Amino acid sequence: MVDVMSKRDYYEVLGIARGASKDEIKKAYRKLAIKHHPDKNPDNAEAEAKFKEASVAANVLLNEEKRQKYDQFGHAGVDGQGGFGQGGDFGDLGDIFGDIFGDFFGGGGRRGGRRRSRGIPGEDLQMTIGLSFKEAAFGLKKSIALNKKVACEDCYGTGGRDGAEPVTCNQCNGYGEVRRQQGFFTVASTCPGCHGTGQMVSDPCTKCHGEGRKKKKVDLEVTIPAGIDDEQKLRLSGEGAAGAQGGPNGDLYLVIEVEEHDIFERSGFDVLCTVPISYSQAALGAELEVPTLDGKVAVSIPAGTQSGKKMRLKGKGIKRLGGHGLGDQIIAVHVETPTKLNTEQKKLLKQLASFDKTKSNPMREGFFNKFKDLF
Repeated sequence: MVDVMSKRDYYEVLGIARGASKDEIKKAYRKLAIKHHPDKNPDNAEAEAKFKEASVAANVLLNEEKRQKYDQFGHAGVDGQGGFGQGGDFGDLGDIFGDIFGDFFGGGGRRGGRRRSRGIPGEDLQMTIGLSFKEAAFGLKKSIALNKKVACEDCYGTGGRDGAEPVTCNQCNGYGEVRRQQGFFTVASTCPGCHGTGQMVSDPCTKCHGEGRKKKKVDLEVTIPAGIDDEQKLRLSGEGAAGAQGGPNGDLYLVIEVEEHDIFERSGFDVLCTVPISYSQAALGAELEVPTLDGKVAVSIPAGTQSGKKMRLKGKGIKRLGGHGLGDQIIAVHVETPTKLNTEQKKLLKQLASFDKTKSNPMREGFFNKFKDLF
């Protein structure tokens, strides 16, 4: 166990150099204080002693006058002035308790007087919005209905009968936090009576029972931007649940769910479309009409087109979300092999097969030449 009354060097206790700045001292102390705090180490005498030792060191080194005496005369220069258990004042260390433990214990110090009430913030809400492929591509205005807490119409959101304003909380006297003594130090925590606002309702509204809000079905028209994609989120500021006692509203998050399309697929802001063509169209070439998001487009298929060939239609894709311009549509040509042939078709194909060894099929010829070279 560490004896806080021992004459350990204060710089060594905090693990800092002798020329350390105040910010460095605070940072070192915060780290040690959180690590050894009794609330995090219940019934641990060694942790409590280390916390006390670090507090004494910080109290001396953060006070310019005490630090100067300590640097010049060592412990003899500050005996009785170190703080806890030494009969000294607590002001220097008290000044940084709020900075160091404000977040840790749920509230800042009281140096600035009563905390100004900010009310109770409303909750954020989330709902899923289903869109068709084209709706996501082009955007639209859409009406949605949701149940959420809105400001009570009877008390105008104050929570008090007939709109009476909240009064100062009698548990924390408006500070928003309560303090309890734990051994040699004071622990601050959020007031359970007012939840940190510093105010409470003395005469509650009979409709909302003092909450200042109640559930209601609300119709909302939202704008879905062009180019939104599946699983993306839209944030509608202030459209979540209403706050209480003057607190801010929460936000509404819309999660986008885009239906699959029968023909199109999406790749970023490009649209992919597979177009099947016949063997004869691929061999001889053809003029085709292919679908796009905004109508049909004529496309020329060159003679000798191979299956898998891709063609790009500029500007026929999806509008870039939050930007300018459109993506493209990519057409992948698929040469379809007939599955059912009549007698005449079979006869013609057999005649055509007799020409397969000619140079009309360069890819196949090259493949088999390489195949022969392997063996």
